[in-house]
Amino acid sequence: MTDMSDDERKIMQSHVAYWSDLLKRATAIVYGPVFDPEGGYGVGVVSVDSEEQLKQIIAADPANGLNEYEFYPMKAVFKKDDTQ
Repeated sequence: MTDMSDDERKIMQSHVAYWSDLLKRATAIVYGPVFDPEGGYGVGVVSVDSEEQLKQIIAADPANGLNEYEFYPMKAVFKKDDTQ
């Protein structure tokens, strides 16, 4: 995160714009960098209907190839709409 080349920085700016759009469309619930002392990485929580949809989101991410992705299913106990 701290030693990106100019090309990597441009890719990451496109990555942030891509995820910002997913947030506006309520596909992404939250996303952002994690400043782990062992090395930074990002985390995103998304709401999708299938694993295939998530794979499509990852495939279309401008940083795919620069970033590595792992994903795990999560059962939401409470969603924003449930607590209001």
